[in-house]
Amino acid sequence: MIEADRLTRRYGKFVAVSDVSFEIEPGEIVGLLGHNGAGKTTIMKMLTGFIQPSAGRVRVDGVDVEEDPLAVQARIGYLPESLPLYPELSVSGFLEYTALLRGVDARRAVTRAIAATELTEKALEPISTLSRGFKQRLGVAQAILHEPQFLILDEPTSGLDPTQTQHMRELIKRLSASATVILSTHIMQEVNAICDRALILRNGELALDERLEDLKMSNQLRVRTTPMGNLLDVLQGIAGFSNISNLENGSWNIDVDGDRERAAEQVAVRMVEAGLPVYELSATQRDLETVFKEVTEGKRNAA
Repeated sequence: MIEADRLTRRYGKFVAVSDVSFEIEPGEIVGLLGHNGAGKTTIMKMLTGFIQPSAGRVRVDGVDVEEDPLAVQARIGYLPESLPLYPELSVSGFLEYTALLRGVDARRAVTRAIAATELTEKALEPISTLSRGFKQRLGVAQAILHEPQFLILDEPTSGLDPTQTQHMRELIKRLSASATVILSTHIMQEVNAICDRALILRNGELALDERLEDLKMSNQLRVRTTPMGNLLDVLQGIAGFSNISNLENGSWNIDVDGDRERAAEQVAVRMVEAGLPVYELSATQRDLETVFKEVTEGKRNAA
């Protein structure tokens, strides 16, 4: 588990991150979202021990990052936004050097990492000849050399074309089978495709922390019945419905104030009592882009 407890980071008078707390359980794929400058990279650097918080603390599997950074870094694989590479080295040469620094068996670790990131055909190529996509794969390869429990990836698809982006997403999904993954991004498609949970930052503060399946569920019910049915009459007198809209062909939207599941149950009961067929009764889906916009503009409160 990763525990961030009231993390704050100041640069002089500028507060990059303010009082951020969260926990990440083993096996999760968590997206750290926010506009550029929201504090994503600063938080990742504090999680890895690359920089120290001005206040607050980070624990990884119960180990305090500030007290024992080497023990924590042995558990974490980190892909920074701009990975320093040695262009004159080959892919395998760079990974062997990184394995040496990590103190792991270079032959076994490099072979495994190259296979996992599908870099076999580029193993002997100089890094200077690699495309952006292969350099990003190399960045992931160096992050998994020591078989970490946690992977922290800062903008892993930044600068990639659509094909390279798809390959990177597939790679991250494969790696998540054996490691907890935290990735930062401002690309909503990335989160939709990969993540189980989203943490959204706004001006250095944690504005929202929610599972994706819950985040995308709105407080609106979609009901479909016979075109002759009138839900306004059927739901008369029930509290908790702020608006009931008749669409067409028997479809209705119902805005719910409060517990969505309880409201759905009340709708179903009333419809059955009134003899109306229930062809559809479900919560409508919200797109993540809309949620992100609402949160980052302060139109939606933290969950």
